[in-house]
Amino acid sequence: MSTSNQSQLNQWLSKDLTYTYHCSPFIKRLFEADKELEQSSLQHMSHPFSRQEMESWLDDRKISDEISLNKSLRKLRQQVIANIILRDLNKLADLNEILKSVTELAEITLLHAHQFHFNFLKSMHGSPIGLNGKEQLLSIVAMGKLGGAELNVSSDIDLIFAYPEEGDTKSNASISNQSFFTKLCKKIISSLNDITEDGFVFRVDMQLRPFGSEGQIACSYEMLEDYYQKYGREWERYAWVKGRVIVGPQIELSKIIEPFVYRKYLDYGALNSMRDLKTQIQNDVNKKGIQENIKVGRGGIRKIEFIAQVYQLIRGGQDKSLRLKSLLPTLAVLETKNLLSKDGVKLLTKAYEFLRNLEHRLQYMEDMQTQELPKSDEGKLRLVKSMQYQDWNMFYQDLETHRANVEFYFDEVFKETIKDQDSPQLNSTKALWNGTLSLEDAHKHLKSLGFKLPHETYQVIDGLKHSSRYLHLPEVSRQRFDLLIPLIIYEVSSASNSDSTFIRIISILESICRRASYLAMLTENPSALKILIKLSKAGPWLTQYLIQHPILIDELLDINHFYTKPDFVAVKEKLHKDLLEAKDDIELQMNIMRNIKHANIFKLAALEVIGDVSVENLSDYLTELADLLIEETLLLVWGHMYPEQNDPPKFAVIAYGKFGGKEMSYTSDLDIVFIYDDKRDGMAEKYARFAQRINSWLNTYSSSGVLYDIDLALRPDGASGLLVSSIDAFRDYQLKRAWTWEHQAITRARFCAGDVGIGNQFEKVRLDILETQRDIKQLKIDVVDMRERMLEKHKVNRELFDLKQDRGGIIDIEFIVQYFVLAFGSSNKALTPNIGNIGLLNLFSEKNLMEALAAKKLISAYRRYRELQHQLGLEAKLDGRIKHSEVTDHPAEVVSIWKSIFND
Repeated sequence: MSTSNQSQLNQWLSKDLTYTYHCSPFIKRLFEADKELEQSSLQHMSHPFSRQEMESWLDDRKISDEISLNKSLRKLRQQVIANIILRDLNKLADLNEILKSVTELAEITLLHAHQFHFNFLKSMHGSPIGLNGKEQLLSIVAMGKLGGAELNVSSDIDLIFAYPEEGDTKSNASISNQSFFTKLCKKIISSLNDITEDGFVFRVDMQLRPFGSEGQIACSYEMLEDYYQKYGREWERYAWVKGRVIVGPQIELSKIIEPFVYRKYLDYGALNSMRDLKTQIQNDVNKKGIQENIKVGRGGIRKIEFIAQVYQLIRGGQDKSLRLKSLLPTLAVLETKNLLSKDGVKLLTKAYEFLRNLEHRLQYMEDMQTQELPKSDEGKLRLVKSMQYQDWNMFYQDLETHRANVEFYFDEVFKETIKDQDSPQLNSTKALWNGTLSLEDAHKHLKSLGFKLPHETYQVIDGLKHSSRYLHLPEVSRQRFDLLIPLIIYEVSSASNSDSTFIRIISILESICRRASYLAMLTENPSALKILIKLSKAGPWLTQYLIQHPILIDELLDINHFYTKPDFVAVKEKLHKDLLEAKDDIELQMNIMRNIKHANIFKLAALEVIGDVSVENLSDYLTELADLLIEETLLLVWGHMYPEQNDPPKFAVIAYGKFGGKEMSYTSDLDIVFIYDDKRDGMAEKYARFAQRINSWLNTYSSSGVLYDIDLALRPDGASGLLVSSIDAFRDYQLKRAWTWEHQAITRARFCAGDVGIGNQFEKVRLDILETQRDIKQLKIDVVDMRERMLEKHKVNRELFDLKQDRGGIIDIEFIVQYFVLAFGSSNKALTPNIGNIGLLNLFSEKNLMEALAAKKLISAYRRYRELQHQLGLEAKLDGRIKHSEVTDHPAEVVSIWKSIFND
């Protein structure tokens, strides 16, 4: 020991313990009865008892029988608790140290009791053997504060015991596994819980086991699973949030428990139960005698725990980062997820630390499990001193501040739930749904609300009310449906297209009505319901998208991302994390990628409908999402096909068309070309198989749909060409054999994923093509010829304008841009970068290659056409045709400019 440490120790050994004894009469009596304990505790005061020291302390006791085991466990408890009290009251320990030390004491004493009694029973009856022929081991599950690794100094411990399989022990004195583990658990409990001349170790509470005090003390995994599937209640799910296996096997047990605790979807089915629990907690506060209880009283510890665990229970099914056991780390995650504010988490953390320190000082007094503030003046004085306050009023003022903060955030939970409104119109709407309005009054009421087709809308409502789908709903779901429909009718009525919006939102509800959690979420969250109505108002495409992918309903919860641009760095991080967790399941990985795509497509569509985003920016986002998913597909497929390969593939994906030009829509397919650069023997065939697998991965239909439809027709030699080309073959084809229309296509091509070196080589080929000097006359002939061939195959509808195909439409503008790039790229290298059609048109004007007015007219037409395309997409009008009045003079102006360029 160093001189400084020895000096510090001498100070502690000579320290007047009056203050410590005043704050803890318990430690005074303990030391007076055992001077050896006092001496060793003072010597050990310089540092906390570590797990290793506790283990060594027990190992040194040479435990040989049950009596020596129980005595040693109790003596260890005295050593550790004395160390904790001395260090805490003398400002040598913080809260984290205290919680850690008490938790480790519980874990180690349980482990040693288990080991001793398991070995003893095994010597008497043999090993418990399961149906699989293997030895069965007991799982000890810590619940409550022990599960959260935040045990207080005089806490009881909540336990659940389980074992894997039924069977019998293997010996002449064989007993059933049930009998073996029952005996074992009773012995473990006795070793910790029984009060002897040396006290106790921990009080053991078994009330959380299946069927409570009436249930078996130890259950097989099968019994446990059957119980939670048939009888598990919401409060048990709440309790299991902190469940943690501290002794024995845990993987198989987790597979049983996690699906019970955490639902696949955002779990708003638990909201009513959690609200009941919240009400119960609040009612308990109002009971006589517990107002000054810092755990279950006003602004107490229990309420802070409730705030955290409600979010864990509701959201933990989808977000595994919320599946934490300890409270303070959970609050920190809630802050990062923007579920609790930074200020809220800070105040709750301070309150929790204050209350837990206060709890410990109350328990230090007499080693009792109490959370009651003292009533006597002597008790108050003792507490004030241990909390380092000058007087009771100052202490109580700080306590009240923390309580008030906890109460505020406790009240905020469920604050935004739907409440009955006193609006006469809403009450009449409820009467309409409940069938207490006459037919005539129902029609009048719908008309007064703003429905333009009240008779037809009433037929939809009446048909839904009497549909087998509604009538066969479970009772709870039907109750939620009965609450939802009047609210929807009422909210939808203000929309300009209320009748069609109502029909669309009803179709969504019909598709999710058997998912009770979704009905609950919409019932409990008015913001989500209002967003859903706005999205339904936008058109049938979004409605159908939601029906096809109902998991997207979860996205309605966080409305913030409907107003902010997407964070693709975060998307990529989440994708990597989810794919890594599913690394051994290819189908699950495919679905993960598809679900990520669907969620982001939905967010972007909502951003367009609700937020403020231009068509150009929206297309950029859609393209960035596709780039990300293509890149991830390459990595995954290569890893699955060639796991022994450490080097990435010498392979690249080239984007063409709308994908290449970053002008994607929600339903765009991907025009792509595969290129490789690897001259080793056999690599051509290897990359051909790789390309086939990529194609399959992207457009295979899984339970989550298709990732992207792929078009490979733009590869060299088209449909008759190889699926993947070497960079040399690609260069040779493009420079020697490609048609003009293929060079038109390459004006908007770009590298999007894979080997960057190959991407650079592709870009050089592309620039070589675009900077080649051409016969302008022949180029015009080629461009016009290709356009005419396309028009020959196109059927004109004189009633409507085809935004893409008709003369004066999008293709004409694109061909004009492509012509200018090919015609003038050799003399104006600024034209060759892939900057999009609008950027290039502005550039043509700046370079005096096109009249400024003509460029302005083309840009205006192009923007309008693309806006209308997106609008038609949301309206599910996929033929791209629109009334001529919607495009005004744009087609005529585009045709006029076309003629001025190509007919001279």
